[in-house]
Amino acid sequence: MAAAVSAAVLTFSSPAFGQDSLSAAPTLTADSRPGGVGSAVPVPLSRLAGQIRLDGIVDEPAWEAIAPLPMFMWAPVHGGEPTEVTEIRIGYDESHLYMSGRMYDSDPDGIRINTLYRDQFSGDDLLSIMIDSYNDYETALWFVTTPAGTRSDRSMANDAEFTGGGMPMNSDWNAHWDVATTRDDQGWYAEFRIPFATLGFQTVGDEITMGVIVYRFIARKNERHLHPWISQEWGGFGFGKPSQAQRVTLEGVRASSPLYVTPYVLGRAEETPRFDAIMDGTAEGVALDSAWFRDQKFAPEPGLDVKFTPSPNLALDFSVNTDFAQVEVDNQQVNLTRFSLFFPEKRQFFQSRASTFDFAVGGARDRLFYSRRIGCGGLSGCDPVRIYGGGRAVGRAGELDYGILSMQTAPDGDLSGENMSVARLKARVMNPYSYVGTMVTSRLNNHGQNNIAYGMDAQLRLVGDEYLTVSWAHTFDQELGVMNPLESGLFRARWERRHDQGFYYGGEYRRIGGGYRPQMGFQLRNDHTFWGTRVGHTWVKGNDSALRTVSLDLMSTNYFRLSDGTPESRGITPTLALEFRSGGRFSFAVQRTFESIREEFTATGLTVEPGEHWFQTFNVNWMLPRSGLFRGNISGAVGDFYDGRGAIFGFSPTWTVSKHLELQANYSVNRIEFASRQEYATTHLASLRLGTAINAHISLSALAQYNTLSEQASVNARFRYHFREGTDLWAVYTDGLDYARDLTARHVSPLSTGRVLMLKYTHTLGF
Repeated sequence: MAAAVSAAVLTFSSPAFGQDSLSAAPTLTADSRPGGVGSAVPVPLSRLAGQIRLDGIVDEPAWEAIAPLPMFMWAPVHGGEPTEVTEIRIGYDESHLYMSGRMYDSDPDGIRINTLYRDQFSGDDLLSIMIDSYNDYETALWFVTTPAGTRSDRSMANDAEFTGGGMPMNSDWNAHWDVATTRDDQGWYAEFRIPFATLGFQTVGDEITMGVIVYRFIARKNERHLHPWISQEWGGFGFGKPSQAQRVTLEGVRASSPLYVTPYVLGRAEETPRFDAIMDGTAEGVALDSAWFRDQKFAPEPGLDVKFTPSPNLALDFSVNTDFAQVEVDNQQVNLTRFSLFFPEKRQFFQSRASTFDFAVGGARDRLFYSRRIGCGGLSGCDPVRIYGGGRAVGRAGELDYGILSMQTAPDGDLSGENMSVARLKARVMNPYSYVGTMVTSRLNNHGQNNIAYGMDAQLRLVGDEYLTVSWAHTFDQELGVMNPLESGLFRARWERRHDQGFYYGGEYRRIGGGYRPQMGFQLRNDHTFWGTRVGHTWVKGNDSALRTVSLDLMSTNYFRLSDGTPESRGITPTLALEFRSGGRFSFAVQRTFESIREEFTATGLTVEPGEHWFQTFNVNWMLPRSGLFRGNISGAVGDFYDGRGAIFGFSPTWTVSKHLELQANYSVNRIEFASRQEYATTHLASLRLGTAINAHISLSALAQYNTLSEQASVNARFRYHFREGTDLWAVYTDGLDYARDLTARHVSPLSTGRVLMLKYTHTLGF
C-alpha cells in the first residue's frame, strides 16, 4: 500500500515496472490498409491552387481542387461504417500547411461545445491533425480544435509508448498557428493554417517527407473517424502513434527564419507575515515585546524572451530575467512512501521539442535530466529562485538530433547562484525506430561546487516489435569526491514486446550505485539492483459486445540492496482491466508487497518502524467516459500497510455546466491504523478547480486546495486576457492559509502565510 496519492490521481501500488495499456486486434490485413500506413512509399500532398481565406467557411475553389481523405471508423467499432460524413482536405503553399474539415452531422444540436479554454479537453467534438514533421516515426506535433474554434496543441514523444518513463504526450507545449470554425444546420467546419516554421522539417533535395494522422471525434457517440487506416493491434491510443502516420511529400517549401521577440513587464506585490520584537526606539535597542508584522513589498520587473528559427531544423530560445508568474500551481499530494514526490514541468520555456532531452533510466519517473531542477532551490520540492536567464538550442542534422540548454540562477539567502546546463545527442541507427545517444548535465554553483552527470543510451528495434533498451550513466559530485564507476553509476537493460494485441511481455534489469547522484535529474532511489518482469494478454471482443477489450496482466518488481544483497522491496501484481466501447474503463488488482525498512519514516504523521513487512492490498479503479458532461474517476484500495492496516478512497468528478463554466473537484481520504501500538491517522486532501471563459480571449481559472495533514489551504486564481498569439495580460493571485495556528496563544499568527498579487503583460513582436 506504499504509494503516492495526489489530488488528481490515486494509486495504491509500488513503483511500477510498466504502464497498463488496453489493446485491440486488427480486423483487416496490412495489404487492405488504405493509404499505405507506415509505408516507405509516401503520397504527394496537393499544393494549393489559390488563396485560402481563413474564415472557417471552406468555400474556396482551391479546396474543391483537392480530393478528400478516405476516413474510417476507429471507435467504437473498428472498421465499422461511420454514422456521419467527414470530409478532410490537406494542402500547402510555400510557407504554411493547411487543412479543412467539413464535419456533417445529422443532429447539429447534438454537437458538443463544452469549453472555451485553450489546451483543455472537456468532452467536446474535435478535429485534429498530428504531424510527424521530421519523419522520425517517434515524435509529432498535435493540433486540435473544437466547433467553437478553441485550440489545443501538444507534442508527442517515444511513439506514444509509456515504456520510456513518464507520459509521452506533453499538453503544456504551445505554438504559433491559426484556426477558424463555423457552424450551420448541417454540421461544423474548420480551416487550419500551420506555419512550417512552427513545425520544423528536413529537406532532401527539394522534397520534404512528413507523417500525418487526422481524426474527427463525435463526442455524444464516442465515435472517432481516422485517416489513415491504423490497426487495432496498437491499442486504444494507436491513433496517436507517429510510426503509424501516413507518409506524405511536399515540394517547393520556403525555409523562413522567423524571429519572435517577447518583452514583458511584471508588477509583483507581496505580503509576508513576520514575528519579531517591538523595540523601544533607543540607541540600546531594548525589546519591549514581540508581535506579528506584515512585510510588504512591490517590485516592478522587465524581462525578455526571444525565439529564433534560423533554419527549418534548428530553433533557438533566449531568455533574460526569466519569469513564470502565469504558470499554474502544482496539485498538492499526500506522500505515503519514503521517497520524493514527482511534479510535471509546466513552464513554456522548456516545452519546445522537450523530448530531445529525454534520457530515461528506468522506473516511471527517473531521468538523467529533470528541467524542474532549474529555478528550484535545493533538491526536494521547489522553492522558486530567480533565474537571470539563459538559452537553448534544439535541432536536427541528418539523422542526428541535438539539444543544448544553459540557465543561470541568482543567489537566494543561503543558496548560492548556480549555472545549470545540459547537452544531448541522439542518432538514428538501423531503422526509423532505433537510436543511440549521449547526454551530459552540469550543475555548478558560485562557490565552485559542481555535480556532473553523463551517460549513453540506445533503443534498438531488433526484429518485429521486439525492442532492446540499454542505458548507462555516471555522476561526479564534488562533495563525494572520486568514486569508482560502479559505485556512482547506473546501468539499465530492458527487453520488451511493444504490442498491445494478444500476448505481450517485458523484462528489465537495473544496477544503481549508492553514489549515483544526478542533481540535474530525478532518481527515486539508488544503491540497489532491480529486476522485473511483465507479461499479459489482451483479447478484443466482438462488435456486438459492450466491451472493447479485456486484459490480464501480471507484473513483478524486485529491489535488492547492493551492500548485502538482501531484498529491500518486492511485489507481484495481477490486474484485470476492462475497456468499454462507451469509453469507460475498469480495473481490479491484487498487490502482494514486501518492504524491508531499516530507518523509520513518517506517513500521514505516523511513524513506520523498522522491520520486514509483507502486506497485501486490493485496488479498484473506475473511469467514466471522458466524452460525458459529467465525468470522472473513482479509486479505492484497502489492505495491509506495513505492520498496520490502511484504506484509500479517491473521487475526481468533473462537471461541464456550459461552454463558459466547468467545475472539477478532487477528493481523497487516507486512513492508516497501527493497532498494535494504538496509532491512527486520517488525512483528507481536497481541491476545487473552477474554469470560466467569456470567449476564447477572456478567461478566469481558480484552484482552491486543502490538506488536513499540513492543516493548510491555498488559493490560486489566474485571469487572462488573450489579445492574440504571444500577447497576453495576466493577473495572478496566490494566498496560503494556515489552519494549524494556535488561537489561544498570546500572539496569534495571521491566517495568511503569505499572499502575492502579480500583473504581467507580454507582447510578441514578429520579424
